[in-house]
Amino acid sequence: MNCGGSRGPAATVRCRECSTNLTAAPGARAVHCMQCSCATRVPGSGRQVVVVPHPRPNPGFGVCRSKKRAVLIGIKYTGRRASELRGPINDVKCMRHLLTTRFGFPSDGIIILTDEETNKCRLPTKENIRMAMHWLVQGCSNGDSLVFQFSGIGAQVPDEDGNERDCMDEALCPMDSFHQGPILDDEINEAIVRPLVHGARLHALVDAHHSATVLDLPYQCVMSKTTGCLNWVKQPTPNGACKGTSGGRAVLISGSSGGKRMPANALPEPCATIGALTHSFIKALECEPRASYGRLLTSMRTIMRQGGPCGLQGPVGSAIHKVTNFSGVEEPCMSSSENFGIDCEKLCI
Repeated sequence: MNCGGSRGPAATVRCRECSTNLTAAPGARAVHCMQCSCATRVPGSGRQVVVVPHPRPNPGFGVCRSKKRAVLIGIKYTGRRASELRGPINDVKCMRHLLTTRFGFPSDGIIILTDEETNKCRLPTKENIRMAMHWLVQGCSNGDSLVFQFSGIGAQVPDEDGNERDCMDEALCPMDSFHQGPILDDEINEAIVRPLVHGARLHALVDAHHSATVLDLPYQCVMSKTTGCLNWVKQPTPNGACKGTSGGRAVLISGSSGGKRMPANALPEPCATIGALTHSFIKALECEPRASYGRLLTSMRTIMRQGGPCGLQGPVGSAIHKVTNFSGVEEPCMSSSENFGIDCEKLCI
């Protein structure tokens, strides 16, 4: 089967940031610039929402109906931009170790997509990521605990659907996004949020630029200026579009970039590294596995502010010497599909 992207005549567009000529695959709503990492809308893509509701099964995934399933994606973009990212591959390795040793996820219930894979069906292409998202939620039921992790490049694209308060769609960039285009938040929401039925839980960890609202969840966690307490604030879409689940719960832990551009990412010294957001998440859970959601977020922010050595446990984490903020995230943030007691409810993965 084809584990890459679609074929056919391509379209040429000009990058909205640096004016480089970009080649977009047929059907792509946007294309990602290799030079400046900006994402540009493809003219004529209109308001169509490109969704693959029932993609063909990927023969590289196998069959697993465990109640605990995860999709972990890490992309360095080797040879596809001026400088590759350092950290995403170790993000995935450390997350896998955390899930299997701390939270009882079976090995065959975890799909890993990285650009170091030799199996083409395990490469983080746009088509493979779409199939992995479908695999994650397919047949989900009461009691399922699902995890989606992405470490790589994020982008923003001007919104054409009228459902974004800031008039921008957030997007995740697969390894072939420079031709196939990024995966927009509308599609991600349709793929892994909307199918969640009552009793099913999804936790997503996204370490990427412009990732704060990449699942399009309606509730944002904010700190009260008067009390200093964390609270959920509903952020309705301007056009009234429903962005919730089918009865389940989705929680996104991501990063706020403060409107700044993605850093240039000059290659650091050659040593094992991990992304700052992923490191803060794992470190916080190693210190307090049953923390509340509010406590987890507060701990992650403290760890990121303090910096310092990696200090993670296990054979993977102990070999990592450097924490790098490859995504330019300023501080961790959290969003949810529903309002719940953020300071009293314990994290349950």
